[in-house]
Amino acid sequence: MWREGDLVARKSYGEDILFRIAALERTMAVLKGVEYRLLADAAYSDLVKVNDPDQHRPTEKVRLRAEQCARSSAFRKEPDGRKRPVAQQEPSPFFELPGKILHLDGDLHYLHKSMQVYRSLGIPAEGHHVHESLMAEAVYHLLPEVRPDILVITGHDGLAKRPGVDRQYIGNYKNSMHFVNAVRAARQYERNRDALAVIAGACQSHFEALLQAGANFASSPARILIHALDPVYIAAKVAYTSIRDTVNIYGVIRHTVSGLDGLGGIETKGSHRIGLPKLEF
Repeated sequence: MWREGDLVARKSYGEDILFRIAALERTMAVLKGVEYRLLADAAYSDLVKVNDPDQHRPTEKVRLRAEQCARSSAFRKEPDGRKRPVAQQEPSPFFELPGKILHLDGDLHYLHKSMQVYRSLGIPAEGHHVHESLMAEAVYHLLPEVRPDILVITGHDGLAKRPGVDRQYIGNYKNSMHFVNAVRAARQYERNRDALAVIAGACQSHFEALLQAGANFASSPARILIHALDPVYIAAKVAYTSIRDTVNIYGVIRHTVSGLDGLGGIETKGSHRIGLPKLEF
């Protein structure tokens, strides 16, 4: 009856989140969120098939909010302080060098979506699909090779669901320890948080541990689900904020889908540069 790739929702949660079946086990299905970076499992009897994702009302609301966030991220300041859409090419004597992004993602589907956003915004980015448990090793090898200004470390995560669970014990999280190790590896390469801005975490990740490890921005202060593209929106804002300025923390997080419950961070300089005369790269 069920196949890998089927779109489903869970009856026990009021069909609130749209999932894709990632794997079929004997009594349970492994699920990956379509819009949220959530890894879950559910009994087959708890699943309901979703034939048309556009008719799944909770998902449609999230999608509309994500589109609004993408539009807000697509604006950047001109050298003279004005704002314009990225796609709107006005004559200018300057050339621009937005920050370069290295994006490591534990989910191939989300990685493709993230890279599409970077391309649409004209941000140089390199993406790699890496299992969460291997991210620290990948960071160790890729940072000297790619030499990015911004590092995104994300994928799937989750907090154990049981009464009285200790939110401060990192062992209660699916992948937070792997993300922490990857951030630590990044800080062994570059300690300066302005020379390398790190955005780390996924749904319900251990926010405090990620910041202590050296992340500039992380999820999730309130241990909520975050949208798949929220780390991308923050990375894009850092890439298009001038090296003379710090990223408006409240402004950038407010324009994510998840908001302040989903993401937080510290004061961070941008990595966008302009130059003269205008050149064609």
